[in-house]
Amino acid sequence: MTELPGVLQQIASVVGEEAALAIATARGGTQVYIPPVPPSDHWLCKLIGVERARRLADELTMGIKGLRLELPLGPASNAAQARARVDAMIKAGASERDICLATRYSIRSIRRRRAMLNTDQLSLF
Repeated sequence: MTELPGVLQQIASVVGEEAALAIATARGGTQVYIPPVPPSDHWLCKLIGVERARRLADELTMGIKGLRLELPLGPASNAAQARARVDAMIKAGASERDICLATRYSIRSIRRRRAMLNTDQLSLF
C-alpha cells in the first residue's frame, strides 16, 4: 500500500487505494465540494462509481451537510514523481552527479534520499 497524505489515507480506508489515487489524480491540489448524498451525475460518482462515492460522502460529511475539502496531490504531484525518479536512479546505482543532472536535485538532497533509502544501516539506539 502506498503512503498517502492526510485525507487521501482516510479516503483509501473507505473506498480503497485505487479510488483514492484516482481522486487525487483527477482533482488533487484543488478544493472540492462533497455533498452528503452525491447525485449519480456528480463528478465523484462518475469517477469511482455511485455506491463508493456515496459511501465516501457519508463518511466525510456524516450525512449531515456538504463539505468543502482541499485534496492533496499525493503521488500525482510533481515532487512525488521527481522523488520517485531520484529513488529509482539511486537503486539502479547511478552516480550522484548523473542523478543531479537528470533531475535538477542538489547533491545534498540526493545524499539525504540515499541515506533514507539505506535500510542496511543499524539504529544507534
